Amino acid sequence: MHESNAKEKIELGTSDTTEPEGPHQAWIAETIALENLGLEQVTPRSIGSLEIIGAGWNICNSWSGMAATLAIGITQGGTVTVLYGLFTILFMVGCSAATLGELASVYPTAGGQYHWTSILSPKRTSRGLSYLCGSLNILGWIASTAGVCIIPAQQIMAMVLFFNPKFNAHPWHYFLLYQAVNILFLLNNVFLLRKIPWIHNVGFTISISSFIAIVVTCLARSTHKQTSEFVWTTFINESGWSSDGLVFITGLINPNYMFGGLDGVLHLAEECTNAATSVPRALMSTVAIGFVSSFVFVVSMLYSLSNFDEVLKTITGIPIYEIWYQASRSSAAATVFLCSILIGAFFAINGCQQTASRLTWSFARDNGILLSRYIKVVNSSLYVPVWALVFNALVVFIIGCLYLASTTAFNALIGSGLVLQQLTFAIPAALLMYRRRSRKFLPPSRSFKLGIFGWLSNFVTVAFALVILVFYDFPTVVPVSAGNMNYTCVVLGCMGIFIVLNWVFHARTVYHGPRIMEETMDSSL
Repeated sequence: MHESNAKEKIELGTSDTTEPEGPHQAWIAETIALENLGLEQVTPRSIGSLEIIGAGWNICNSWSGMAATLAIGITQGGTVTVLYGLFTILFMVGCSAATLGELASVYPTAGGQYHWTSILSPKRTSRGLSYLCGSLNILGWIASTAGVCIIPAQQIMAMVLFFNPKFNAHPWHYFLLYQAVNILFLLNNVFLLRKIPWIHNVGFTISISSFIAIVVTCLARSTHKQTSEFVWTTFINESGWSSDGLVFITGLINPNYMFGGLDGVLHLAEECTNAATSVPRALMSTVAIGFVSSFVFVVSMLYSLSNFDEVLKTITGIPIYEIWYQASRSSAAATVFLCSILIGAFFAINGCQQTASRLTWSFARDNGILLSRYIKVVNSSLYVPVWALVFNALVVFIIGCLYLASTTAFNALIGSGLVLQQLTFAIPAALLMYRRRSRKFLPPSRSFKLGIFGWLSNFVTVAFALVILVFYDFPTVVPVSAGNMNYTCVVLGCMGIFIVLNWVFHARTVYHGPRIMEETMDSSL
């Protein structure tokens, strides 16, 4: 595309903003870069550098993710797994974020991992590998969105049970709240979100403010502080597994949740100003802020905990609620704290729906999914992929129906998100090593460079994916029964069937991923 045509495209829908000359030229350069991959700029770049950081944070909301699973983590390895697991996950996922950031600085597209897979793969395997990566990514994001949608339902019902323990909560209560949240934020994403991208910054501010208020209050008000020995050295293995190392690895799922949805900002790249710089910066900011806030939060809550048995027996289903009640010695304070992470969950759902829809839209643009000709359309007046949003919300709606039939199956499905996420990180990382990190694919002019740490980051990204693919499928207790079985492997198998069927009946003949222009590619392609 000539520069004049590119300029016309990027000015679409941006008349209500005033941008300095530098970013405007960056828009032109990135639009032309998309054209070199066979893609077109069809959405306005209305998300600024601060907004993309806010969006990335709201999706992960690291300390809230730890709050939701803290008590469970303590039972699967004790405080040792929770605390030292944070450092383990920081290293593992930090390497993954660095790998993603480096690739995003060269190829900032909404497809993210599956686009990079298409670019880095040998030509004969490009379509198959990129289709697999894209399918896994979409399924992972839909599962994660469903997982976040159930959080407000659980928290609202927890407040009801806290003040009325005799109330009989039925699955349909959670189901109706889940669906209400899903539909409400679908409407918000369709009609409002593009006009108020700054809402992500509001969510970031509320989250950090709530974090500070909760930590300070709990430390100041708690009267029965735990000992340092309990906080830093307690290891609990009541799983039935003889190996403490195995328990530690399976328990990493708790600290791993602080970076669930890490790749969210990648799929907003085509709506972000100066994406080649802003997206890597957002990735690394999310990791840094997420670790610091999570570590401080976990240490504070462990010291403030007074009666762990009561936490495990709480009828609310939200153990952190009981921890806050014990620490603050106030039901009102504990409820306000829970409301603060309820609000944070709303911002997370908003970001998850936005991100997942852009990924689905991108995949449909490449004809990777049934009904692609409808899903790939960007509404000419709203400037959002309406049908992609509707498609994802419909699938999330159907997943919610599973909750009525079996909460175990529902939890297994949403729990598969972390495994699928890391697999999509590993595929382009492995291909980057296969390409020996060639300058053909990582030009020296890129804004984010790993230098001598590149090989290490890529290797750790792949190794961690293999570890969690195996160990996150292990049952948490033995002997195994139908009630305590980990059904993640079953869910992954069912997803594999859907991926194969979509390939056979649709994508096999029409799917195509982006490729670098022939004259810039290695002859080995």
